[in-house]
Amino acid sequence: MKIPSLAQLKKELSYLNEKELIDLVADLSKFSRDNKSYLFFKLNEKDNPTLYLEMVQEELELDFQTARGDHSYYAKKSAQKLRRKMNKLLKLSKVKTDQIEVLLFFCEKLKEYGFLRHRNQVLDNIYQMQLGKAVKLISGLHEDLQFDYEGRIEELTS
Repeated sequence: MKIPSLAQLKKELSYLNEKELIDLVADLSKFSRDNKSYLFFKLNEKDNPTLYLEMVQEELELDFQTARGDHSYYAKKSAQKLRRKMNKLLKLSKVKTDQIEVLLFFCEKLKEYGFLRHRNQVLDNIYQMQLGKAVKLISGLHEDLQFDYEGRIEELTS
């Protein structure tokens, strides 16, 4: 079975009436939790633009609190699990500032909860990669916004 292109899907969707579209979107949200989360954030971002950021930070904070960081091996595995979850959550927002905030929050929590004290190469690489992603996203922002994030980046690199 050949999957049609996005352009073909858009064309087919344009032929549907409002009720059929609503039913189709509701069915899509039943298939995966990611679809449901994406739909939830898209529908509610107009009323509360910081909702996505607050919910992601709250979820990551809870996961950091339950993560094991007492031994190098467990800290590495926990950090990898947290990174996978964060990357999944990052896909739900296309707003660059929100993505930067989540990446910086992740790096700050890695430092705060002592994951980096183990001097594990994998943990250091995870930290540096996420910090690098944040710096790359920041470089694409307006100069005023770049300046706002400079202090946090310097604090994380020291």
